[in-house]
Amino acid sequence: MKNIKILERVLATVPIMFGVAIIVFFFVRLTPGDPVDIMMGQGGSISVGEMEQIRAEFNLDKPLHIQLWYFLRDAAQGDLGYSYVLKRPVTDLIAERLPATIELAVGALFFSLIIAIPIGVISAVRQNSWLDRLSMSSAFVGISMPGFWLGIILILIFSVHLHWLPVQGRIARSAGLVEVTGFFVLDSLLTGNFAALSSSILHLVLPSVTLGAPVAAVIARVLRSSMLETLRSDYVTLARSKGASEWIVVLKHALRNAMIPTITVIGLQVGILLGGNMVIENIFGWPGLGRMVVKAIFDRDFPLIQGAVMVYAFTFVTANLIVDVLYTYLNPRISMD
Repeated sequence: MKNIKILERVLATVPIMFGVAIIVFFFVRLTPGDPVDIMMGQGGSISVGEMEQIRAEFNLDKPLHIQLWYFLRDAAQGDLGYSYVLKRPVTDLIAERLPATIELAVGALFFSLIIAIPIGVISAVRQNSWLDRLSMSSAFVGISMPGFWLGIILILIFSVHLHWLPVQGRIARSAGLVEVTGFFVLDSLLTGNFAALSSSILHLVLPSVTLGAPVAAVIARVLRSSMLETLRSDYVTLARSKGASEWIVVLKHALRNAMIPTITVIGLQVGILLGGNMVIENIFGWPGLGRMVVKAIFDRDFPLIQGAVMVYAFTFVTANLIVDVLYTYLNPRISMD
């Protein structure tokens, strides 16, 4: 029965993605500017006839409903179109940049979890102590700080003044990494190139901290609230009355139940990490999908924008599906209805 429910949820993503495809198709065309004019540099020596030929080549001379039909038909077959500017299939461009974006998101999630979970648990156990007040105040500051400001401050401190960490890129050119999967940390391990491993991790630190700091703040606050509620529950009181040590009660009984609402937040944050990293990738010169999409927006590269948004939407939908599945394993009483 559980497998059937999971299959039903997977099939439910189809109309969601269909709706996203239609919305993004029309919204990108509401942005001012003609992509052909931008491609030609606006005011160049190209003739009107040549511009019309280019429009015909990319079906921009067709009515909107015909363009939409072409887009949906091709997307259903896994073809997201052809980049106006880069002159390459959108699927190839996304496949090249996606590993960098995923690696950054995983690094940011790892940083946020190793910071947020201990802080959330300790703050709940030591409620109203100086440690609780300090950690929650820090979490509030973390939520409030703009990512671009935090990134610039970290660059000034750790790169410009201390010279501990690199400013931009994914890896030093001298590392000599042989790419296997596109994930530089993993490729370094697979090829046994420890110089490349060190370089890729050092390049990953600053953007991961910048991207993960607000996420850590959100998770810490949500986990603290959930822990406070579960620590007052009857089953926690019963466990204490049986003589269980305080940390066994906290970690075994309270934390597991407190993680149920927290996982919802983590699932949503994963989607944000993958889809909301455009600013961070541009600050650190990270060659990921977000940085490419920003340039595509300025270039009015409709197929590339549409394809990237479809990937981001699919990420959110998949994250929510994984959260629902994890719910049923953390608490079997919860169904996927």
